[in-house]
Amino acid sequence: MTLNQHTVLETENKIRIDKLLSNLVSESRSQVQSWITNEHVLVNGEIIKPNYKCQTADEISWTIPEPESLNIKAENIPLRIVYEDSDLLVVNKPKGMVVHPSAGHQNGTLVNALLYHCDDLSGINGVERPGIVHRIDKDTSGLLVVAKSDLAHTNLSEQMASKDIERKYEAVVHGVIEHETGLIDAPIGRDKNDRQKMGIVDSGKPAVTHFRVIRRFENFTHVECQLETGRTHQIRVHMKYIDFPIVGDPKYGRRKTLETNGQVLHAKSLGFKHPRTNDWLFFEEEAPAYFKELLSQMEKMY
Repeated sequence: MTLNQHTVLETENKIRIDKLLSNLVSESRSQVQSWITNEHVLVNGEIIKPNYKCQTADEISWTIPEPESLNIKAENIPLRIVYEDSDLLVVNKPKGMVVHPSAGHQNGTLVNALLYHCDDLSGINGVERPGIVHRIDKDTSGLLVVAKSDLAHTNLSEQMASKDIERKYEAVVHGVIEHETGLIDAPIGRDKNDRQKMGIVDSGKPAVTHFRVIRRFENFTHVECQLETGRTHQIRVHMKYIDFPIVGDPKYGRRKTLETNGQVLHAKSLGFKHPRTNDWLFFEEEAPAYFKELLSQMEKMY
């Protein structure tokens, strides 16, 4: 590992160390914060925290850790690649596929399939999540962007943080929503009574979801949801919060529901600026067969 050094200038006085170093090395602040937490960054020879405010003439030294070797097995799993170039790819993830390996899901994940398909994936998110910029749940189908280069990963993460990536989903929910559009603005955090769930928590992170009615049935509504933020389980938690839970949702839905084998939720469209060319890219994938079949069943039922 190479030792890097920088002396804080007067113009950089009182800037947070994570922000300053992020600008110096052109990496995301989250990546820099990880280096600081793991003691790869020192100020005047001392360990500091990510919120340390730099002082003029401070001596910053840092080493960029070597990427860990991957132990995750590449698997020849078919993928629906919507777009690919040297910096990124966009994939339409099927329902039932976990995005990255974790306890209980070491094989059969999107990452296992990507490692077989690609020789180059960004290493910024570590050995278990190479290239993964954002996730969708196992039983949610639809579009994901994957970074092949670190440049792309950093840029896409910044677009995600600044809410410049457009993400729309469609879902079927219990109940009939009377108004055509709505906005849900409620903070999401870990449920205090069940750590396996998320919930509306005063101390949670800001979360905003926009929704629009596509079609109403007698006891259900087909809706489009647009994310302004990207919290864990955001759409599922927000729709439950307004008492229109997603059909088939095992965590946040109703016990009496339609047979769906998981929540009826599909990431239908994805738009973002290409990290290298700055061109706007937009992708849209229609709902999978099970989703269409459910809509057809509800049409016949009522």
